[in-house]
This record gives sequence, structure tokens and C-alpha cells, in this order.
Amino acid sequence: MYPPLTEPRARRKKKSIGRIIFLLFIVLLILASGIVYFFFRYLAPNKQHVATDFHDLSKPVFYQGKYFKTSAIGEKDAIKLPLELIQEWIDPTIVFEKSSDSVIITTKDKVLRFKTSELSAFMNEKPYTLSFPVEKKDQEIYVPIDPLQELYHIEIRESDASGAVMLFKQGDHVQWGKMNAQDKTQLRTGASVKMPIVSEAAPDEQVIILGEENGWLQVQQKTGPIGYVKKGAVTLDHEETIPVQKGEEAQFAPKPPEGKLNVTWEHVISKNPDTSKISDMPGLNVISPTWFSLANDTGKVSNSADSAYVKWAHARNYQVWALFSNGFEPDRTSKALSTYDLRMKMIKQLLGFAKTYDLQGFNIDFENVYVKDKENLVQFVREMTPLMHEQGLAVSIDVTPKSSNEMWSVFYDRPALGEVVDYMMLMAYDEYWATSPKSGSVSSLPWAEKSLVQLLDVEKVPSSKVVLGMPFYTRQWTEQTKNGKTVVRSKTLSMEQAQSIIKEKKADTCLFAGCGAELCGIQRWG
Repeated sequence: MYPPLTEPRARRKKKSIGRIIFLLFIVLLILASGIVYFFFRYLAPNKQHVATDFHDLSKPVFYQGKYFKTSAIGEKDAIKLPLELIQEWIDPTIVFEKSSDSVIITTKDKVLRFKTSELSAFMNEKPYTLSFPVEKKDQEIYVPIDPLQELYHIEIRESDASGAVMLFKQGDHVQWGKMNAQDKTQLRTGASVKMPIVSEAAPDEQVIILGEENGWLQVQQKTGPIGYVKKGAVTLDHEETIPVQKGEEAQFAPKPPEGKLNVTWEHVISKNPDTSKISDMPGLNVISPTWFSLANDTGKVSNSADSAYVKWAHARNYQVWALFSNGFEPDRTSKALSTYDLRMKMIKQLLGFAKTYDLQGFNIDFENVYVKDKENLVQFVREMTPLMHEQGLAVSIDVTPKSSNEMWSVFYDRPALGEVVDYMMLMAYDEYWATSPKSGSVSSLPWAEKSLVQLLDVEKVPSSKVVLGMPFYTRQWTEQTKNGKTVVRSKTLSMEQAQSIIKEKKADTCLFAGCGAELCGIQRWG
């Protein structure tokens, strides 16, 4: 007989058990691998060490947890900061004038000018000695910290260990923490143990607490490195507020008239008016005769002032804020504004005139200026105002309404000018000008209101500084049709002339084209 074809039951059972054990082993192996993967993927700390983001900087500068792209140079009292850093973190109005190789700082009451490689400088045009000069290195301009600390009351703290520089501004609030661990604490590049290690902090080391994220604190060491540690690794040690330094009270300050400011311009062309023929002007407290103008591109100022006129004005309690015009000459203006020396030449002449004629201020009337000179005009006003204030003189500037006309409007940086001057006169007139191809009002109410709202709400000039300039004139328009087209001509009229025409024509409404209900601006604006 042949043997049976199937294995005995016992042997088959043994094989089944073996397969099950093998499968269980595979499952356990997979589970173990998963656990190991999970542990190393999600739980095990990353042991990789990486360099700081600023490792290629020899002397990094930090402010509020950020570092600047360019190193400082020097050490101790001789530290110098990159000009770009100062412009970004301290004062954007600081300028470097290439033509004279000078750094120019203007504050509310100071003008400091110092040249590269020179210790002699000028503060409000008085000699000022630097401990260390401005330095030009590798196309970078470096400014010594002494004048910055004096003018801006900043604090500079340098790490003896690394040379890193910490910048603090007055009023800054700083939280200091202390490391709790008995051993070194690892600072990571992000708020997770899986992030690489950027530095290690020693037990009890003080760090600046910059912020909190998902149970982690972002901290900075005095040596510079910034990283994340678990919240429990740091204890709040103390809080520090950088002292706010009170500025010295100016010895002299402008003394504007009390109450509402009411100003009028005295248009002087060739000679000053006969004051005996000027009637009383109730409510007026400032008068601005058009006495000074830019005579040439070397900064010479022409003078038409009259001491007798000033005495007459003072006898009636009028302050005299003489007008300084650029003569509406763009090329002349461009050259005169181009350098510190030329700008200061104009300012010194005006200061001399103020003393000679006993003036109380100046009104700047620069018009028809190239857009390229926009920043230089602001710089001129920044340099002029502190020196005027030092002598108790008020500074105001005339601006046109905002429009797209470059040389009539765009060249005015109204927000920047508004930060500096005492008053800004909005010349709310010439909506339709003398050579306009269309006839219309000198200053319609909707247009004037829109211009004023733009200045206050959009360009953010403080309302306490804004003076609304209103036209005391209008235009008589003549329209003719030639070859199917309307040809427009205008004639400028004074208030008296306009009133005379209205009276002569016995008109109840405006006779001038385009004026609408405002009576050509005579009643409402004049």
C-alpha cells in the first residue's frame, strides 16, 4: 500500500504556529520601527549645531532682537555705527552729502555737520569737536557714537566676550531673564526640540526675553545669539526701562501771537507801501512783507526790507514774518539748495536780516521747483528751523494744494515739512489760474475744502500748524468763440475792483464765468 499524501496533523499545526509567530514578529518589528521612528522624528532632540545668522559679521549690532546687515567698527568709546543703520533704526532724516563729504544731523533744535576724517565739526554753526571722526570704509559711512548719544540719548552696550553691540533707545522696555538649569541650556533656532542648536546658555546667565511662542521663549544672550528655550528654563529676573532724557529747554523759542493766527501778506514789488495810507486791520496779528528773495544760484539773498515799516507794524502789535522767496526760478533754486554751504549761506543772511530789522519770523515761499530738489528743500527747512528757533524766530512755509502738477505741487513733501515748521500756509487759490484754458473760480468752496482735508487727513499735517490762505482777489473772464472753439482770457481784479463792477452792473449774482454761488470768492473767500 502507498503512504498517505497529507502531512500528519501535528506537523501541520506546528507549521501554522510558526507562521503566526513569524507574522507577530514582523508586526512587532514594524511597531518597534515605528516607535523608534516616531521617537527620533518627533520626540528626540535635534543634536545638530548650526552657526548664527550673523556669523559672518565681525561686530553685529542688535536692536529688539534684530541684527543689522552691516557690522559696526571700533570698540569701547570708539565704536562707530553704519550710516544706513542710523537712518533705519535711529533717524531717517540724517543725510550724507557727497559733494562736501559730510554727515548732517538735524533735530528739533540742533544742526550738526561733520566731515569724514575730521574732528572739527559745527553744531548750530558753532565749533564742535568730535572725539572720533566720521570714517569711510569699503564704501560704507561710519558715524561715531558720541554725537548720537548726545542728540538721541541712545545706549550702546558692547559684549566684552564677542564684541556684539546692543542698541537701546530711551523709553525702551526690556525684560531680563535668568537661566534655571544646573547645566548648559541649548538655544534652538525655533520653538521645538527638533530645531537645530544655535547656542548654549550657562546656568544663571542673564538673557533678554524677546517673546513667547507655543510654550517656548525667544531669548537673546548678551553675546548676541538669539534662540528659543522652553519656558520653564528661564525665570524672569528683572525689568528695565531705558531712561527718557529730558531735553534742555531752549534758551530762545518762537513766541507766536496769542489766540487765532491771522496773517496777511504785504506784496512789495519795487518799494514799500506808504503806511499812512494803510487802514486799520482788526484781528490781524502777523504781517508778512515780501522782502527777501534768492538773487542768484550762489545763495545771495536780495533785500527790500524797511525798518520804518517794522516800527509801524510793531506799534500796532503786528509781528513781522518776512517772506523769503526763491523768485520762482527753478535752476537758481536747484543750485542754491544743492549743498550745505549754500543752504547755510542763505540761512545766515536771513538770521542777519532778522537781527537788523527786528523780525519775529520768516515765511518761506518756494514755488516752481524741480521734483528732483524735493528732498533738498526739506533739508533746507530742517537746517533753517533750529537756527531760527535759537533766535526766537517763527518759521512758516507756503504750500499749494495737492495735485499731479510736478513744479506746482508734487515737489512739496508736506508731511516732512509739517514735522519741522511752526506753521504751514495752504495757498488755497488759483483753482483756475490766469492762463487757464477754462474760466472758473479762483477758489471754489468744494475745491478749497477738498485741499484742506487732503492736507489734514491724508498728509497728516497737524491742524494746529495749518493756516488757510484765502485769495483777496478774483478774475474777470472773457470768453469768445473762434473757429468753433472757446477762447478764454482773464483779468485779475482786486476786491475793490470786483465790488465796483458788481455795484456798477447792479448785479445780485456773480457776473464772472465759472464762479457759481460763491460770488467769485469775493464774499466767501475774500
